[in-house]
Amino acid sequence: MNIQFKKGVLNLCVLVLLDKQDRYGYELVQKISDQISISEGSVYPLLRRLTKEGYFTTYLQESTEGPPRKYYKLTDLGRTYLHEQLNEWKSFTDGVNNLIEEGVNND
Repeated sequence: MNIQFKKGVLNLCVLVLLDKQDRYGYELVQKISDQISISEGSVYPLLRRLTKEGYFTTYLQESTEGPPRKYYKLTDLGRTYLHEQLNEWKSFTDGVNNLIEEGVNND
């Protein structure tokens, strides 16, 4: 898949997953990787940036499988941002799909 496609949608994927429940970084990587081929290193800088911007808070939780894990929790600001991103995504994909349909139907 085109790397630019993935970069553009990764932000939204992380926000959507954290809207359902708090998750730790590697869990997010695994969940996204189930659907889209991504590198682990692409998620952590995004998590740091979105946390710094106030969209997530973090907390440590003990793990039975090693050291404590850093969990990410969507804030109210993050939830507002998620809904803005979802609206933009829908508008964007509707426009792209319309162009594709026009192009395919004109063949």
